[in-house]
Amino acid sequence: MTYQLEHEAKTFGDWAYLAIAKHSSKFLKHESGVLADTDPEELHQMRVGMRRLRSAIHGFNAALNLSENAQEKKVGKVAKTLGELRDIDVLEDSLKNQYYPNLPKKEQKSLDRALSKLAKRRKKAFKTVKKTLESQAYLQLKQALDEWLTHPSYQTISAISIQTILPDLLLPQVSQLMLHPGWVVGINFKEGEAIVDENLSSDDLESLLENEGLMLHDLRKEAKRTRYNMELFTQFYGDRYQDYLQDVKAMQSILGDIQDSFVLVEFLDDIFGDDIVEKMPSFVKSLKENRYRKWQEWITVQRKFLTDSTRKDFHTTILQPIVIKSEIENNQDGHQKAEETEDSQLIDTSSH
Repeated sequence: MTYQLEHEAKTFGDWAYLAIAKHSSKFLKHESGVLADTDPEELHQMRVGMRRLRSAIHGFNAALNLSENAQEKKVGKVAKTLGELRDIDVLEDSLKNQYYPNLPKKEQKSLDRALSKLAKRRKKAFKTVKKTLESQAYLQLKQALDEWLTHPSYQTISAISIQTILPDLLLPQVSQLMLHPGWVVGINFKEGEAIVDENLSSDDLESLLENEGLMLHDLRKEAKRTRYNMELFTQFYGDRYQDYLQDVKAMQSILGDIQDSFVLVEFLDDIFGDDIVEKMPSFVKSLKENRYRKWQEWITVQRKFLTDSTRKDFHTTILQPIVIKSEIENNQDGHQKAEETEDSQLIDTSSH
């Protein structure tokens, strides 16, 4: 079903409706494809739709009057189940296409064994997804969303102009991102100034990530939440806002790649125990090299966002939305197409 706002979107509530309608339609569009299980992209797109819906409900919560069955936690539960299956697909794709072709034959045989076990794990995860999508709770979620979109109900503050409230919606999440302790992993301070270690060795990096890797992973999840919130309102801002959004996406991607390498090792440790270094030395070496390359990319982003000027400018940009009616109308379709293209390329293992 297609849900549409019958008037021009102007208020906090109007934009809440548009966001929930868009992301509800997206996940519903891919539901049958997920159950058919013939194309992993269907699962990915449904998961993206569910995660964006959850983000929209969270971001617009103050404007909404939703039933119990349509609350953020209900959406999150389904998204988590989809995510567990998606993570297996990403893991399999990475092992098969990124690493397998470059390994010695002996290590390829070891990886074949791991891939066989992964296939069994996937079969079990798909059964869980199928059970979830056929459950009464999921049917109630869909019904509750449909009822709300057909007859939306709002809190009183929903009538305020979106232009008036935009900074209040975005700044708390941006501040939470900027205050995350993950920013200072590997940083030294001298009289309050952050000093990035440019000459960190590969071994030192491995030690650092072993101790602080979870902190960086949590920062990555915070970046994802910030990205989703920012993407709700790109129509209201100019190029500088888009630049910061791209920075947040890069942050999520780089830290995600670092985390993914540890996910691979964790999976293979389950298969080979503590013998992975002995059984697959080329594979382990490749992972370390990739982590080191990604770390060099990360410190560039890290250095930028630890400066006063960047942080102040980021906040100032959010405080100055630019709303031009014709641009909003003309850019909505293009923005959605660009977002869908980007979603199709997104690799996401945030549930680890």
